[in-house]
Amino acid sequence: MTGIRVLVVEDERHVRDALSDLIESEADLTVVGAAADTDEAIELAGASRPDVALVDVRMPGGGGPRAAREIIKTSPATRVLALSAFEDRSTVLDMLRAGAVGYLVKGTSPAEIVRAIQRAARGQSSLSAEVMASVVEELSTQLKKEEAESTERAETIERIRRVIGGDGLTLVYQQVLDLRDRSVVGMEALSRFTIPPPRGPQVWFQEAARVDLAIDLELTAVAAALDDLPRLPVDAHLSINLSHRAAMSSRLHEVMQRASTDRVVAEITEHEQVEDYDTLYTALNRLRTDGLRLAIDDTGAGFASLRHILRLSPDFIKLDISLTRDIDTDRGRRALASALISFAEEMGITIIAEGIETQAELDALRELGVVFGQGFFLAKPAPLP
Repeated sequence: MTGIRVLVVEDERHVRDALSDLIESEADLTVVGAAADTDEAIELAGASRPDVALVDVRMPGGGGPRAAREIIKTSPATRVLALSAFEDRSTVLDMLRAGAVGYLVKGTSPAEIVRAIQRAARGQSSLSAEVMASVVEELSTQLKKEEAESTERAETIERIRRVIGGDGLTLVYQQVLDLRDRSVVGMEALSRFTIPPPRGPQVWFQEAARVDLAIDLELTAVAAALDDLPRLPVDAHLSINLSHRAAMSSRLHEVMQRASTDRVVAEITEHEQVEDYDTLYTALNRLRTDGLRLAIDDTGAGFASLRHILRLSPDFIKLDISLTRDIDTDRGRRALASALISFAEEMGITIIAEGIETQAELDALRELGVVFGQGFFLAKPAPLP
């Protein structure tokens, strides 16, 4: 091979001169520039478009990783070859991640440096024996990590598919009561999972989302709740929890055929940002024309629930436990809850207070005009009789 054009990048002058002399002594190698820092290296690479850039790892202006990235960006055909006194794993990997095709430690023989330049020009890699162990160890660690992640993903998919297939899901129901006389006006369906290892329902749905089975799992829970509807008190509605993605799924409409829609309240949660409210509104309206009612869950816990209210015009607003907790003694919570209650009255929306845990909270909410509520003080989630 002849005519390999090399850029030398080294901040120590005597090393830079020695490398330049070595390269020029070879018939098939030519030095097209010598840079003392990162910025000069990037400029010379753009002007000379070398075949190979021999780059020091530690130098002014951002060091070898920045030089490698910018040289490759400026001159994509240039092969970067790292030359450094440092052979620690992080330094080696930083350069390889930045695009270097090889890594030589200072002290490498002149003949090996020349061969590495020639190999780099052909697109081949070169690693000094001193750094090979670090790279092999990193690759081994990465492969083990990927294998563990793949195994975990497969196990997660298997667990969730078991639930979707009918194994491991149970439902408990928390009563929604009329706070004036403690009569039951609704029952909220809550998922519980029995397949080990033990984990809360939120974790189950988060895992399902990571393996693209979130909607499948949600609709499985919805279908099970709808099948229970005939067992609920005749005057009580059934509340089901839905993410906005499940609410927009065409499959939800098929599942909803299992029961009388006018006894169902869909609670829209705020676990993910809604990207298209118009589509969500249209999807929900198809069901609302059949009698489905809509609740915004966790109101007061974040901005998303407030956006849901303004964009979706719900039938119910559910005050989050973050507002109802200590509402009898916390002026700030009481003021914010009072504002939401006034807004709901103005808009013709019914308030449901969540997370009522004491008599004092119950009394404070009733004073504010809240008619419906749920919480451990009133009734804990339980299976249907």
